[in-house]
Amino acid sequence: MGSLIGFSTAADTADGLVFGWDISTFQNGALLYLGLSSLAFVVVWVLGYLRSR
Repeated sequence: MGSLIGFSTAADTADGLVFGWDISTFQNGALLYLGLSSLAFVVVWVLGYLRSR
């Protein structure tokens, strides 16, 4: 018996994605967002460090 929020594989969520995206597009977008936000965090941290010196 399946759960309402538990999935066996990533493909199980295909019908529930917004804008009709497939799971690979959603995963790539999430990875891109996480990568860019991490880069922005490091840049802000380095600039703050350099200004405090």
